[in-house]
Amino acid sequence: MKHLLLSLALIVLASAANAACYADYKAKMDNPLRLHYGVIELPASACSVGAAASNIAARLSGGGWQLLEVMSVFDESGLQSRRNRAGQYYLRF
Repeated sequence: MKHLLLSLALIVLASAANAACYADYKAKMDNPLRLHYGVIELPASACSVGAAASNIAARLSGGGWQLLEVMSVFDESGLQSRRNRAGQYYLRF
């Protein structure tokens, strides 16, 4: 019984560690001014608004974009509701 409980606890912890993490954000590009809203997948180590900001900013800058705001961090249950709004910037970066 003890081994069964330990096994179940390890499975729960492993699945929580592998849980997907996403953020929605706002970004801009100058000359001419362009704005976009996007959704991005994050590594588990960046699954907070503070940690996500530096991760997202670095990834966006490669495309010439500047991060304005990390709006929220969420799991895969929040993806579908944001898909249409993000349009071409849905999981792009």
